Amino acid sequence: MNYTSRRKLDRETVHRLAEGSYIDQHHNIIILGAAGLGKTYLACALGMAACHQFYKVRYIRLPDLLGDLAVARGEGIYRKVMKQQFQSPSLLIIDEWLLVSLTETESQDLLNLINSRHHQSSTIFCSQFSPQGWHGKFSQSPLADSILDRIVHDSYTVLLESADEEFSMRELYGINKA
Repeated sequence: MNYTSRRKLDRETVHRLAEGSYIDQHHNIIILGAAGLGKTYLACALGMAACHQFYKVRYIRLPDLLGDLAVARGEGIYRKVMKQQFQSPSLLIIDEWLLVSLTETESQDLLNLINSRHHQSSTIFCSQFSPQGWHGKFSQSPLADSILDRIVHDSYTVLLESADEEFSMRELYGINKA
């Protein structure tokens, strides 16, 4: 894990979360930050730590999750897919959380998912937007209120930021073109 001062990532917070007590307590984690700061990397590192503690973990991008549910609905296996793939893991990591606005059906799917996991299991949400910006991504305010109320008040927040606006972990660890 890269804890350089440019990255502003708190080592103590990461180590505490890696211990996994938030999973036992059915709390969530919200990882926020601009593109390239390592949200996905951190979420997957926490997921790997959970796997080492014998928790069932699933990683998925939100667009893929919504696509899987749409296909399952069309095939008549929505409840089965929802239960087996998205409700059953002790830890569900949802990447690219609310990058784009959702349809009414997608919003309802997320309400069903979040409601079923609330106080039953844990979820890590990786987003470029703060929770205040999430509300406008839902098709209806009441759905947004219900979903956000179940997430925001029961989550630890990790903010990844950089003193350098151009900083990117992908650039740092990518191919050196010199």
